[in-house]
Amino acid sequence: MPVIEPLDEDQLDAELRDYVQFFKGPLGVVPNSVRTMARRPKIAKAFTDLNIAVMECNGKVTPEFKRLIGFVTSMVSGCRYCQAHTILGSERFGTSEERLNSVLNYSDSPHFSDAEKAALDFAFAAAEVPNGVTEEHAEKLRAHWSEDDIVEIMAVIALFGYLNRWNDSMGSALEDLPVQAGEKYLNKHGWTVGKHA
Repeated sequence: MPVIEPLDEDQLDAELRDYVQFFKGPLGVVPNSVRTMARRPKIAKAFTDLNIAVMECNGKVTPEFKRLIGFVTSMVSGCRYCQAHTILGSERFGTSEERLNSVLNYSDSPHFSDAEKAALDFAFAAAEVPNGVTEEHAEKLRAHWSEDDIVEIMAVIALFGYLNRWNDSMGSALEDLPVQAGEKYLNKHGWTVGKHA
């Protein structure tokens, strides 16, 4: 059960309601997390602006892969809400069934390149508490990605650090589309909606 209920879309002021429609592109829904943030419209707007900036792709890091970075970050943090959202987002951005089915074991999967494995290893280490990033992680990242791409990768990790804390602490209820994606790709690995019902 959520700590507080999200606002219905028709309860948002018109400008914010129009602004947060951005999320329907990658997710098919305005997330409950954003509709909860909307109780303080400046927070919802700032978060939406940050999300747009972080998910914009200007180099080799694709929209599909950014969601998989978010998934690994959320997996380490244990946020089931964000795990389902990132799997859904990756699916909507055209990932393959093979990648979705092997993302939990990306390091041994032939469906991920060495560059992607280096980025996912970095995401895994960056999401650990305490932080597990080492110089070896950094070297592997620099061997495959430009400095600008590394900034985009880190921005995704940091964005999901915020979202993982928000959604797990607030008990954000999962919407139908991410639940379906979670059940399709993650149930066999022990994923459940948990407190996000």
